[in-house]
Amino acid sequence: MTASALPNTRTTTAFALDGICYAYTGGIAALSDISLEIEQGERVAILGANGSGKSTLIKVMNGLLFPQAGTMSAFGEPISEVALRDEDLSNRFRRRVGFIFQNSDAQLFSPTVRDEIAFGPLQMNLPIDEVEQRIEDIAKLLEIGKLLDRAPFQLSGGEKKKVAIASSLAIGPDVLLLDEPTTGLDPRSQHWLVELLAKLHGIGKTLITATHDLTIVPDIADRVIVFSEEHRIVATDSVESALSDTRLLVSVNLIHPHWHRHGRVWHEHPHEPDRPHVHPDGLVQ
Repeated sequence: MTASALPNTRTTTAFALDGICYAYTGGIAALSDISLEIEQGERVAILGANGSGKSTLIKVMNGLLFPQAGTMSAFGEPISEVALRDEDLSNRFRRRVGFIFQNSDAQLFSPTVRDEIAFGPLQMNLPIDEVEQRIEDIAKLLEIGKLLDRAPFQLSGGEKKKVAIASSLAIGPDVLLLDEPTTGLDPRSQHWLVELLAKLHGIGKTLITATHDLTIVPDIADRVIVFSEEHRIVATDSVESALSDTRLLVSVNLIHPHWHRHGRVWHEHPHEPDRPHVHPDGLVQ
């Protein structure tokens, strides 16, 4: 049975990975025996220190990289370098999965923002009037109407991020994969991004975010997958449980041993030798 003949069966599973291993040129390990499932409609944060493999995992899930071992399926269909040579399967997969690069400059290439947003729908051979409607709707949603005729390279970091998201949303994906989305964003742009992700989840989008920014995790995820610096998954848990597990976060180098959590915020206090640390809430450590 060819890939195009595979039944597009209904499934609630967006991604299923089993025993995924990936190493870069020179044998540099990035993923080691990764197995996980993500259901449609979930909000999942992939946590780990820089270099732990979370960004590589996001790229594997988007079909930008292909593992040397293990298998992956998306929406019930097997995804691999060979399988994606089938045009029908490739089109189905690419239309359902949107990817937001950490560096927006790596994603933007068109002469104007309008062209950037139109690129995906045009590749889908949509009628011009529908393409124009998508541009208008997405520009309104992301509040970038005034940018449509500007060149992407002239924009600020926050504006580029908005355009990168707009170009991904233009194809109408079911899933958004985001790689360190708050990198380089000022506080106002970070707040805007968090609110946007809440809106997208509210209309049924599956959100999978690779990040080491613990401050945004409670607002963008309900479940976390934690990577160690040995490129393995060491925990899968609710946001509250994972962010309350100081030993876990220290062990994977997401927080320093002297950091403390006050409410939803982790930060560091200087300690004086032989004196207990007193939290603002009165707890003694």
